[in-house]
Amino acid sequence: METAAFVAAVGITLITIFQISLALGAPAGGAAWGGRYPGVLPTRLRVASGFVGVFFYPVVVVFVLDAGGVVETGLADGSGARWFMWILAGLFTLGALANFASKSKVERLFWGPVALIIAVSCGIIAAGM
Repeated sequence: METAAFVAAVGITLITIFQISLALGAPAGGAAWGGRYPGVLPTRLRVASGFVGVFFYPVVVVFVLDAGGVVETGLADGSGARWFMWILAGLFTLGALANFASKSKVERLFWGPVALIIAVSCGIIAAGM
């Protein structure tokens, strides 16, 4: 489970860095949000990218590392932790499917596989809890 947690954490960290860069105005909008906005994202999507990059994904990384036995924070303690790992596996699977279906080549060829690897890793952790 530790390897799966490490793999998921690296993938989520990549997504985090990318989302924060988008929020800060990186001209990479064509590689996110369905590829509809080449260049700098519109303000509302920059805010959304900033929110997930600063608040959501970092907590998910810590949770995954805790659930996988890499760190002990207490975040993944309790009866709901296993279910939350299955929810994360499902959400990243949906994200992978959306990326594979995207018009954006970068989403199809890079972010789709990254999300799928994270989903499988989360599923391995959930199954082992």
